[in-house]
Amino acid sequence: MHAYKKPIDRTMSTSRARLSSPAPADRIELMNTFVRIVEAGSLSAAATQMRTTQPTVSRRLQTLEKQLGIRLLRRSTHALKLTEDGERCFARARELIADWQAFEADMRGDGEPEGTLRVMVPHAFGQQLLVKPLADYVRQHPRVNVDWLHNDRHPDFIADGVDCAIHVGDVTDPDVVAIKLAEVPRIVVAAPSVLPQGQRPPGHASELASLPWLALRTYYRTELTLTRTRGGEQCRIPMHPRISTDSLYALRSAAVMGLGACVGSTWLLREDIDAGRLVQLVPEWQAAPLPCYLIYPYARLHSPKLKRFVDIMRKGWQDVA
Repeated sequence: MHAYKKPIDRTMSTSRARLSSPAPADRIELMNTFVRIVEAGSLSAAATQMRTTQPTVSRRLQTLEKQLGIRLLRRSTHALKLTEDGERCFARARELIADWQAFEADMRGDGEPEGTLRVMVPHAFGQQLLVKPLADYVRQHPRVNVDWLHNDRHPDFIADGVDCAIHVGDVTDPDVVAIKLAEVPRIVVAAPSVLPQGQRPPGHASELASLPWLALRTYYRTELTLTRTRGGEQCRIPMHPRISTDSLYALRSAAVMGLGACVGSTWLLREDIDAGRLVQLVPEWQAAPLPCYLIYPYARLHSPKLKRFVDIMRKGWQDVA
């Protein structure tokens, strides 16, 4: 007599397998937690931002690492650092989250921007010129918070964790979308005390070489080319700067103190010219205007918050420049 064998309940085993495999929504949550950890810099900071506990954040990270079969972060008592796999995962996770958010907004039919937008912007532009369009954006989209980060260098979108950046100068990175916002005019100025007493102001650009100079090392250091607005004549001016800086504000302050002539953005220097603290030299000559771009990484979809920010910056620049 053969012993009775109980048939295997494959339905139950399949159900258990399904229960052990996270649903797509759970995976999005795990990836979002990972992104928050990297951007916040610690598990505790991410937990605070997400209004949950540190053990919950840690458990989600471990679950994601287990699912992917890779180590994402190196943990120490002082800091978290992305592994090589973690850097790749971070870039893809941010893109997938943005795609998901855009998909949800499109399906809802409202497309109302929400969440946090991280923007890197040059110091002078971010502290003055672009504050008004930023304010317009925040007022129009109350569900969006903006991290407005001042830095004059080209962004590393993954390492810096930013969505977009304002970039002044030519864009050479082939991996970004570059939307030209404007061209920034530049003029030559100096404090009245810099000009020799009893002598007429310089009439030709070549006469500027005899003046003491200040350099904005991001764009010129030991030589400057000016172009006559009528006729296009060019003049190269050699210089040995008394001060060389990468700060537009420091350049303006040094010029107002009478330390030398300089070339700077018209919008920043206009108030000092009107007040008599600076005078424009050889007004018929100008340095080449600097192009200004809004840049962001390529992606299949972009979140509504980024799309609206691009639109407002395009329009807002024309109102303030």
